[in-house]
Amino acid sequence: MAEPKRGWFQRLTEGLTKSSKQMGDQIAQVFVAKEPLTQAKLDELEEMLIEADLGPHSAARITERFAAEKFGKDVDEAEIREALAKAVGDELTTREGAFEPMSGPRPYVVLFIGVNGSGKTTTLGKVATDLVRQGAKVLVVAGDTFRAAAVEQLKVWAERAGAEFMGRPTGSDAAGLAFDAVQTAKEKGYDVVLIDTAGRLQNKHGLMDELLKIIRVVKKVDPDYPHETLLVLDATVGRNALAQENIFGNQIGVSGIVMTKLDGTARGGVLVPVAQASDSPIKLIGVGEGVDDLQPFNARAFARSLVGLEEPVR
Repeated sequence: MAEPKRGWFQRLTEGLTKSSKQMGDQIAQVFVAKEPLTQAKLDELEEMLIEADLGPHSAARITERFAAEKFGKDVDEAEIREALAKAVGDELTTREGAFEPMSGPRPYVVLFIGVNGSGKTTTLGKVATDLVRQGAKVLVVAGDTFRAAAVEQLKVWAERAGAEFMGRPTGSDAAGLAFDAVQTAKEKGYDVVLIDTAGRLQNKHGLMDELLKIIRVVKKVDPDYPHETLLVLDATVGRNALAQENIFGNQIGVSGIVMTKLDGTARGGVLVPVAQASDSPIKLIGVGEGVDDLQPFNARAFARSLVGLEEPVR
């Protein structure tokens, strides 16, 4: 996608309000006045970070970095937030990844994977809209052939975006559809192909077999297909997102992660352990229903918003 649009930090901050409020309330309880930072307070801080779903390993590292700078010194709430933002940002800066389909080969093939309800279809629709705005010729492919509602939802998104749409009747072979789609895109000069997929994790083995089959058949058209396999995770499921990343990452292979619905949870910190556990970078995050509420991931901006700080002066 393009660089974050003007006003994105404000939307990000508003989207993370639930998370930053919970963290801010806890910070205020632990650091009630300007007083020296003790081991007892560090222990409380670490526990707070774990409760915010940052995970025990990240919480321990962040607390250790924080202690190295502030231990024994007088600290207040504002200093705590600044130091936390820096520590969280340090955890995440190496986990940023770029999603730049317009700078790749044509057609650029992107596969969207994830469980049903993760926001996968909506994410694809938003990406399509952004790409069409940039002047791309986009083909949207309804590869979740098991759910008629998903096909209809994606068709609406494609029409709204001004993208071309390709689908098949419910129950059709998703791999065959994907093969025809990339073949058509190659022949007709499309810039980007966005392929939705099913996400029936309760039928894990069948789902994984289907996804692997899709990947195999599109590689018959071009061995570099798909150029991207984006795993869409729902932040509101908390640490269950870690289990999903583990299943898809180990069995399918993922080039990047999209974290959605960060506005719907008080534990947006779950992005931190997901980023640390995954071999794939975080490429996009979503904080609302609007098209512009899905943007490239910026570690420093996310960290500052998570702890309720304003955008830094450039």
